[in-house]
Amino acid sequence: MTRMVIEALVKIGLLLAGLIGAAAYLVLVERKMAAWIQDRLGPNRVGIPFTRIRLFGLGQPVADGVKFLFKEDLTPAHVDKVLYWAAPVTIFVAALAVFAAIPFGSMVPPILGGEPIPLVVAPGMDVGMIYVFAVSSIAVYGVLLGSWASNNKYSFFGGMRSGAQLVSYELPLGLGLLGVVLMSGSLRLDAIIAEQAGLAGSPPVWNCLVQPLGFVVFAVAAWAEAGRLPFDLPEAEQELVGGYHTEYSGIKLMMYLVAEFLHMITAAFLIVILFLGGWHFWGMPGGALVQTASGQWTEVVTWPVALLRVAVLLAKVMAVILFFMLSRWSWPRFRFDQLMGVAWKVMLPLGLVNVVAVAAWAEYGDRLEAALGVPKMLLLGILGWAVLLLSWLVLAWADPTIVDNRPLRWSSDALTSEEGD
Repeated sequence: MTRMVIEALVKIGLLLAGLIGAAAYLVLVERKMAAWIQDRLGPNRVGIPFTRIRLFGLGQPVADGVKFLFKEDLTPAHVDKVLYWAAPVTIFVAALAVFAAIPFGSMVPPILGGEPIPLVVAPGMDVGMIYVFAVSSIAVYGVLLGSWASNNKYSFFGGMRSGAQLVSYELPLGLGLLGVVLMSGSLRLDAIIAEQAGLAGSPPVWNCLVQPLGFVVFAVAAWAEAGRLPFDLPEAEQELVGGYHTEYSGIKLMMYLVAEFLHMITAAFLIVILFLGGWHFWGMPGGALVQTASGQWTEVVTWPVALLRVAVLLAKVMAVILFFMLSRWSWPRFRFDQLMGVAWKVMLPLGLVNVVAVAAWAEYGDRLEAALGVPKMLLLGILGWAVLLLSWLVLAWADPTIVDNRPLRWSSDALTSEEGD
């Protein structure tokens, strides 16, 4: 029991330090990427204090953090002080707590005897995905509480937008996940990775290759849940000054900003774990299957293999994060009606189509495989891409993107009515 507590405390400490440090330096990465895309200089001056060593601006996150900590913490007189303070704490704690069920690799060999140590704070959580969804959904309360308590119309509008956006995109997010759960038969994130790695007896195939439609639906919905541009309507500065955190400053504002980056990291982890194979990559060495004292079979790997799996997982997550950053500084922001239209008119129907297709495969796949004599995963991949292509064609036919954006007085309908008059 003492060993389990020590392991949990060490994991929590490493996780908190890693996440806060990652959020700080991802801000620097994003500012560098924004400078590269917009052909200007990013942070390149701040280095080691009291020296002339600049280190390519690597000291900038430290300077920003110190500035937030020592900046005057103002609480406007017109706010609801209890809810005003509770809101950033709520969203910050929820953003951190969700990582308790997210694995950062497979496991490492035993240290000082005992069993292998899984690289997750709460190992063996049979309802891992339900926990992730439940805790991450608490974030909307932090936004709504902050917008309401601020007693500011811009904050209130931002909070209403955020509530509508997060609730709407949770539906296609869940539908994209259902296909993976149906195929793997488990809500455990490590079991979903093992299924894609071929440890469960099936060929090693990532879910994005056999469920491309589900991958697209889940990725877009997770992107919107993270609130990143072009889905950042709750804090659109052109319309809402700063959105739901307009009235916040100092350490409270920092909690909101760090939580935003943690949501992006969470979205990247889920995309990689559910659809991009997690720590798996073809050609990587595996481990030996052994039975633990609890009677369960587990894979024992050496230190080089364990560290290689961690590196592969983090490399995939970083690639997804860089795509999020690249899109933020490349694509224009949606209008809010367009944003909601994408959720209800595009993502939701596509998610339903994906669930129906995967359910049909789960029921009739074995018969179809026996009738055609084609390997199971190859047949599933062909059907998955066919469903994606057919859905895309039907969507393009039903809702073409070519519209008449001319002013009403110059539109064809207006000209016809004028000629008729």
